[in-house]
Amino acid sequence: MSGPKIPPSGAQVAHAASSRQCVGDAEREALGTPVGDDPQKNGAWTYATSPDAYQQDLLVPPDYEGACLSNVLPSIAARLRGERPVIGIPQATRYLILLLDGLGWFPIADHACDSQLFAPKLKDAIRLTCAVPSTTATSLTTIGCGSPPGSHGVVGYSFLDPDRDCIMNALTWAGGPADVAGFACAPTLYQALRSQGLTSGCVSLSRFKGSGLQRLAFDGTEHFGVERENNHQAFTGLVLQALREHEVVYAYDRSLDHNGHAHGVGSWQWLDSLARAEDLAAELSAAVPKDTCLLVTGDHGMINVPRNRQIVLEDHPGLSGAGHVGGEPRLRQLYSQQPRQLARAWKTELGERAEVWLRDDAIDAGWFGAVTDRVKQRFGDVLVVMQEDWAVHTRALPREFGLVGQHGALTASEMYVPLFSFGPA
Repeated sequence: MSGPKIPPSGAQVAHAASSRQCVGDAEREALGTPVGDDPQKNGAWTYATSPDAYQQDLLVPPDYEGACLSNVLPSIAARLRGERPVIGIPQATRYLILLLDGLGWFPIADHACDSQLFAPKLKDAIRLTCAVPSTTATSLTTIGCGSPPGSHGVVGYSFLDPDRDCIMNALTWAGGPADVAGFACAPTLYQALRSQGLTSGCVSLSRFKGSGLQRLAFDGTEHFGVERENNHQAFTGLVLQALREHEVVYAYDRSLDHNGHAHGVGSWQWLDSLARAEDLAAELSAAVPKDTCLLVTGDHGMINVPRNRQIVLEDHPGLSGAGHVGGEPRLRQLYSQQPRQLARAWKTELGERAEVWLRDDAIDAGWFGAVTDRVKQRFGDVLVVMQEDWAVHTRALPREFGLVGQHGALTASEMYVPLFSFGPA
C-alpha cells in the first residue's frame, strides 16, 4: 500500500493548537494570494504579498471553464475514457473523491503551523473555485452534475421555488417539493458514467439516503451509509467496499464545517477537526488499492463573523420590502416585483458593507454559468453580497445567529478550495 505518513491524531494536535497566524508575506506570495484590479472586468487578477490581501472587498469570479468544482467529475470521466481532462488530475483506473465540507484554501494557509498534511501540500495542490453561492447544497450539486448552478438549479442554501411561490431549503429539503425528479434541472454525471459502463458509489451518513439533495446531486450512485459520524474505521471500510464495486466513489465528511460554524475558523475545535480530516485522508491514501487516485477537496471556505457584524434585518427599516428573503447571511437573495427600487434601498442602508447586484447583472458577470429560463426565476431578483466579515441575519431564522464561521459570498476565503491528489502508486 502507498500513501503519506499518517500525521498525529486530531486530539494530539488540538492540545497544542492555537489560532495564531503562521503564514508570512513570502509564504503567502508563494501560495498565490489573489487580488484584483477591477472585480467587474472579467476577473483581472494580480497577486499581492499583504497578509490580509485576500480579505479585501474583492469578488472572486468562479472559473467554470477551468479550475472549478464543476470540472472535477468531468475530468475523472475524461481520464477513464482516455481523454484529456480539464483539470490536470493523475491517470488512474479508479477514483475516490473525498469531500471535506468547509475545506477552504486560505483557512488552511492561515493555520499552516497546525496542519501536518494539507498545508505542506498546498504548493502542489490545484486551487479551484467553487460555484456561486459558495455553499454546500450548490457545490455538491455542481460536482455531481458537472455543471454550474445556472444549469442544475440548486441555486443556494435556500431559494425560491417559483412553481409554488415559497422559499425552500435545499440542504435539509424543508419546504422542498415532493416531486424531486420533477424539480431537477440537469442529470448527474454519475448517470452518464453508468450509461458508459462505469459505475459510482457514494459514502455518507445513512440518513442522507433518499433525501432531496441526495437525489439531485448523486442520482446514479449506489449509497453506502455510515451510521455514526467520526467513525473513521467504519467510514474507511465502506469506502474500500465501494471501491471494490465501482470505478468512481464519492465520500463525504462534514465535521470541519460543523465546528467552523459552531466555534469559528481557528478555534481549537476547528483545528481538531482539521487534524482529524488529515488523519482520515492519510488513512484512506494508505488503504486504497494501488490503481486508485484519491482526490481531496472542499465545497467552500469560511470566514468568522463577529456578533457586532451581524446586521439584523428586522432592526433596519431600510431593509424591508422584499416579498421573500432567501440565501444565507453572507449572500442574501431577495425576491421582489420592484427589484431596482429594492436594490437602491438595501445599498443605501448597507453602504460599503455590501455589494448589491441585480440578478441580470450577476448573470451577465458569469456568477452562475449559463442560466436556463427555468432556473433563472429561482435566483433572487436582488443579490446582497456581504463584504469583509459582515452578514445580514433575520429573526425568521434564529439558528443562524449562532453561526460563528460563515460562507456564501465571493471572497477568496470563501470561494477557493484545494484539490489534493494522492496516488496512484
